[in-house]
Amino acid sequence: MLKEGLIDWVRDYFKKNGNCKAVVGISGGTDSSVTAAVLCEAIGKENVIGVLMPNGDQHDIDVSLALVKHLGIEYHVVNIKNMVEAVKVQVAETMNCDPNLTDAYKTNTPARLRMTVLYGICALVGGRVANTCNLSEDYVGYSTKYGDAAGDFSVLSSFTKTEVREIGRELGLPAMFVEKVPEDGMSGKSDEERLGFTYATLDHYIRTGVIESEELKENIERKHRANLHKMKMMPVYDYMDRDSYFEG
Repeated sequence: MLKEGLIDWVRDYFKKNGNCKAVVGISGGTDSSVTAAVLCEAIGKENVIGVLMPNGDQHDIDVSLALVKHLGIEYHVVNIKNMVEAVKVQVAETMNCDPNLTDAYKTNTPARLRMTVLYGICALVGGRVANTCNLSEDYVGYSTKYGDAAGDFSVLSSFTKTEVREIGRELGLPAMFVEKVPEDGMSGKSDEERLGFTYATLDHYIRTGVIESEELKENIERKHRANLHKMKMMPVYDYMDRDSYFEG
């Protein structure tokens, strides 16, 4: 079973980090649902705090509420709409530009503000923020740097989307959480529509290297190359062997 080693790893992480609380953003999607369920299994539901962060109205927030109630975890709702609007206005005024800004700005800013909220709550409870990305998303860079790509530890980054669903089934999560169509909640499109290929195709390629066409392979690898910076430490000029001070 996929979950066994994972649960042991999470439990060991928290033993090494003072048995503190885990803070996880709950979007209503499969990844955050499975992450929260793994945390409950590993460290107990009393040590897991879910945070729901709609940007104004969220059409599927009922799924998020159903998830936290199903798991029986403490949860809080922080609507980020006013924060998003305030930052947008200030940036547009400062840059003397269209207040609608760019698509990249509109997509990434809410994600970064959500991570700010998670770390704010984490600071109040003395906890650790769970990253909820999976291997499939990480491979093609389908995440926001310093947004949902951030966190103190990652539960699912070694598992493809297909495997994440399997872990959810192993944990006994209802199908409404495990089989939910992945979407970013901002563009009005599914992940697969935005990516241009299915997770099944991507996952098979990641695990086997086999894919139906060179064109599709190049599309995936182009995204992979362009987004590698999200998965690496930022480049640093190494003056007098700086890295040696951080070894061990």
